[in-house]
Amino acid sequence: MYSQIESNKRKTVFLIFIFTLIILILGALLGYFYENIYGGVLVAIMISLFISFFGFFQADRVALASSGAKRIESKDHPELYRLVENLAISAGLPTPAIYIITDPSPNAFATGRDPNHASVAVTTGLLSIMEKIELEGVIAHELSHIKNYDIRVMTIIVVLFGLIVLLSDFLMRSFFFSRREGREGQATVILMIIGIILAILSPFIAEIIKLAISRNREYLADASGALMTRYPEGLARALEKIAAHDRPLKRANHATAHLFLANPFDPHVSKKFESWFSTHPPIEERIKKLRLMMS
Repeated sequence: MYSQIESNKRKTVFLIFIFTLIILILGALLGYFYENIYGGVLVAIMISLFISFFGFFQADRVALASSGAKRIESKDHPELYRLVENLAISAGLPTPAIYIITDPSPNAFATGRDPNHASVAVTTGLLSIMEKIELEGVIAHELSHIKNYDIRVMTIIVVLFGLIVLLSDFLMRSFFFSRREGREGQATVILMIIGIILAILSPFIAEIIKLAISRNREYLADASGALMTRYPEGLARALEKIAAHDRPLKRANHATAHLFLANPFDPHVSKKFESWFSTHPPIEERIKKLRLMMS
């Protein structure tokens, strides 16, 4: 279990490094077309910092509002509130704000910028079909996202992805601008070709990296959650029920899909091709890994 956690952390650091490298390369190429390579890199960094700052403080509000989540207090749902509170205490975390989403699809997510500013949301569908031990597994998974700072990592990843798309668009516009200005020279032509290829492929590569990080963080939260409850079977059974229902969330959107316990568009991701482009690993694989932890 611990080796899986460390492996997923290393993979995430490496993939974030690739993300950053793509941004710096796009910034340098953009700077070349404006005859200031260092300026292009600096602009890319500054835009990245600005967008990251905004996303850092506002992303959780957007996620909760877009999903239709409503905050509850202990008097509104004492059993759920007590369960979250007890698990948070056992994990050494402050009790997060608790939200309920009125939707028959069984699902849940965690969001926020750190353990002191975090929220957990669960759907009414999840509450209606889960036994206590299964719900504990789900909540432990979401609290693990908070404890492992996945909520911050994935916010940063979404911001970096958006920046790559933005820089790629600028780069394509710069190419056409260079054509109109009549720039010539072998180096310019070569860099234009490289720039076009990068501008076209970068968003696709960035999307694959984002999905890979999201899948790694799900495996990490599964392992951490199982460690928190000391009972991997609880989450495994919960995932089996979610796969059996296989019901998409009514207000699912691509901006927040990576936050959920299961893919809100297609909870039971089973086909190999689908799994490549899913924010979540196949549920069968997650269940298999959880049950291997018990052996």
